[in-house]
Amino acid sequence: MKIAVLGTGTVGRTLAGALSGLGHIVVLGTRDPQATFARSGPGSMGKPPFSEWHAGNQHIPLETFADAAAAGDLVVNATEGAKTLAALSSAGSANLAGKVLMDVSNALDFSQGMPPVLNPVNTESLGERIQQSFQDARVVKTLNTMNAGLMVDPGRLAGGDHSVFVSGDDAEAKKAVSELLQALGHRDIIDLGDITTARGAEMMLPVWLRLYGVLGTLDFNFKIVR
Repeated sequence: MKIAVLGTGTVGRTLAGALSGLGHIVVLGTRDPQATFARSGPGSMGKPPFSEWHAGNQHIPLETFADAAAAGDLVVNATEGAKTLAALSSAGSANLAGKVLMDVSNALDFSQGMPPVLNPVNTESLGERIQQSFQDARVVKTLNTMNAGLMVDPGRLAGGDHSVFVSGDDAEAKKAVSELLQALGHRDIIDLGDITTARGAEMMLPVWLRLYGVLGTLDFNFKIVR
């Protein structure tokens, strides 16, 4: 499958590398490829600049959001939540129409300092805003409740016995995303329902952030015991 991953941060790079490793043809998307390659210092999370990562992953091309989205049969949104709608607008509605749009972003608002708050929250989710803004795309919210390493290697924690959620209006799109999740090693995939249920998945982030503060590690996830 041809997969476009929008976003060149830790999540985008990690997903692109893993999906390529599964045999998919992957292209990364960014606002300005030249500017992305030109960054020389570490990112906000202390990760190496994109050019350093790409030196070891030259088989994964970097394109504009629009060119990447046009090339993909499935599109992954791994952009920063506050910038997601602008990034997807740059990708272009026509390039997203009819395609599965797997959204792994979180609507974290850092404007009031740390810890961040959610915006939107309670009566709306970022997943819903994406679906409302790009009505011809087939949006599926997933993977937003864990760190990038666990997204692509769930077996490194408790043998993979932890939960991942999917939300979306299109049953076939959720099936396609679930198959990708299974290929990545996820065993406990819970379909929460339509895209409005993304509110619940996104509202797990305040709990996740507090757990991170207490545990002092990113390597944890939720398990729904039933």
